[in-house]
Amino acid sequence: NNKDYNLIIKNLKNLLNLKFLPKYIECFDNSNLFGKNPTSACVVFKNGIPSKKDYIHFNIKTVKNINDFDSMYEVVRRRYLFLKKEKLKFPNLILIDGGKGQLSSAYKALKDINLDNKIEIISVAKKDEIIFNIKKEEFKLSKVSNELKLIQYLRDEAHRFSLSHHRSRRLKNMVESELDNIFGIGIKSKKNLLNKFKNIRNIKKQKLKQLITVLGDSKGKIVFNYFNK
Repeated sequence: NNKDYNLIIKNLKNLLNLKFLPKYIECFDNSNLFGKNPTSACVVFKNGIPSKKDYIHFNIKTVKNINDFDSMYEVVRRRYLFLKKEKLKFPNLILIDGGKGQLSSAYKALKDINLDNKIEIISVAKKDEIIFNIKKEEFKLSKVSNELKLIQYLRDEAHRFSLSHHRSRRLKNMVESELDNIFGIGIKSKKNLLNKFKNIRNIKKQKLKQLITVLGDSKGKIVFNYFNK
């Protein structure tokens, strides 16, 4: 309900000593499973409602090893440099999933592109749900308050969105690697197989005739023999 939401964000502004009323919030979550494919996600809430069409995923480009702080710096800088260049509206508040280290990396990114006075930034640490700001103040909101629930909702949504992307990337890598092992099957054949049968499990189940229909006689036999050794 919008009335409730207006009250929650007014309270949030007061409780966290914010300069701006946080009507438009973006929340970041970094995700890396077992040190592979570091990714980050940004979810967007406008007037308390998730604006799913504005959600965005980032594959980390500049950070070689898993480094949460450098990854956070990269995505925050990329996100707001883009909004700045395109002259798009900035959020009132950025919420970072993490502690002081992640927060200072994100803040440094904003400073480096001269947006540190335009957008406020806070972080929430999973342990004890403590909220930090860049003045090194710490806030603990009541566990039962709607204000904390909104922060948790944002963070959980960012986490869910981040993991969904991560999973699809990991699966894509696994599928590619398994089809890559088949000698004599090129990129075009792989695409045709995946377009037709959607995933590797279905490809493995196909009878020779189905595979020949998609790939022609000789390649159909290669794939069939590979999975039915």
